[in-house]
Amino acid sequence: MLTKWLTLGASLILIGSAAVLAPSADKPAAIPEYKLVPDWPKLPEGAKFGGITAVATDAADNVYVFHRGKQPVMVFDRDGKFLRSFADGTVKTAHGLRLDKDGNVWITDIGHHLVTKFDAQGKPLLTVGKKDEPGETKEQFNKPADVAVAPNGDFYVADGYGNSRVVKFAKDGKYLKEWGKKGTAEGEFNLPHAILLDSKGRVYVGDRENNRVQIFDADGKFLSQWKDSGAPFGLFLVGDEKMMVADGRGNRVNVLDIMGKELGHWGEKGTGAGQFTLPHGICVDARGAVYVAEVTGMRVQKFVRK
Repeated sequence: MLTKWLTLGASLILIGSAAVLAPSADKPAAIPEYKLVPDWPKLPEGAKFGGITAVATDAADNVYVFHRGKQPVMVFDRDGKFLRSFADGTVKTAHGLRLDKDGNVWITDIGHHLVTKFDAQGKPLLTVGKKDEPGETKEQFNKPADVAVAPNGDFYVADGYGNSRVVKFAKDGKYLKEWGKKGTAEGEFNLPHAILLDSKGRVYVGDRENNRVQIFDADGKFLSQWKDSGAPFGLFLVGDEKMMVADGRGNRVNVLDIMGKELGHWGEKGTGAGQFTLPHGICVDARGAVYVAEVTGMRVQKFVRK
């Protein structure tokens, strides 16, 4: 049973089996309660997860789980029923996974230094980077961490472990531009680890080791930064209204408003239900369910509105 607490401002609540974001006097009250869905998902016989690095949902709320083991991309329905898997034997070290508006699946492989686009059934459509050849050129990455895709097909890569940059490509994989270098100033990065776009085309980058989210326009012009994020291992934007952050160092989920201010958080370090050990990826489906992927915990936990 989940018997953990959450804090927001000066408020503290303990709720039996539910995780609750509790508003304080100076915060808005319209924040839903969440409860854990036990025993989600149901793995096929003989299968097991390695470290889970990313999770995403499609238009039908099917859930794509990316992990460091056999059958690296595993797909489940919203109830946790296993549907299919793909990319077995092609991924060396799983990291980022995102879906575009057409349901294509984009992954980053920090072992092979590649970004690959698949269709929903797992057919490879595009690969960018040079396999097993790390670098910082127009054709190479050095352990790319995450990818975000614009409605017109342009895509952005957070080239974050060996390099400290964001690289923008056209939909056919043609290099367009890049920005960033290692540092702490505006527009600089210390491990750009997560990346996504909002409906206006602004680019949000989880600058992990600088404990901030930086925001740019589509051409890389710095706009602002948020410092209430904690360590942004994973980012998910909910309808341009709030940001869900997988805080891998704080071992919790942080919820930010669209100005980057904290609305609340839940979780603490541990292996129990509702606790986290290195939460790395996060997403929210069309019904508002929250999925949190853990690397060290080697699991994905599902939370629904109570």
